[in-house]
Amino acid sequence: MTTPTTRQAAVTVRVFTQRFSSTPRGARLARRLALHQLDRWGIPYGSEVSDAVGLLVAELAANAVTHGRVPGRDFELALTYTPGARLRIDVSDTRGERRPASVATGPLDAGGRGLLLVDALASRWSVLDRVPVGKTVRAEIDLGP
Repeated sequence: MTTPTTRQAAVTVRVFTQRFSSTPRGARLARRLALHQLDRWGIPYGSEVSDAVGLLVAELAANAVTHGRVPGRDFELALTYTPGARLRIDVSDTRGERRPASVATGPLDAGGRGLLLVDALASRWSVLDRVPVGKTVRAEIDLGP
């Protein structure tokens, strides 16, 4: 007796990776190219997902440029898109010792307000070690039901 096989649809995972100069101009370019790439993948400009990703990339790139900058070193943006399931945003810099502490909890906190935005828009986010040096801040948006 043979076991019937069921065919599963192939899942195509799309990836975009680019390095940018650790400057405000590099952060703006990262946001613009991320939105352009999403549009090419079928997530149109102005959609809810596109707007959320634009804000997440803008905040994470600004943090990389402001707090993770090492002169002469770039930061990296990576987008990983699994249609119907998830979109992952990774922003990496070479300053591993400066990690996001936490989300601001009070009106007089000196920092962490941008992380409130990340916390509100992302399904989940975390800070990972980057090999050989640095850190990666990862934010994920669930797209499925």
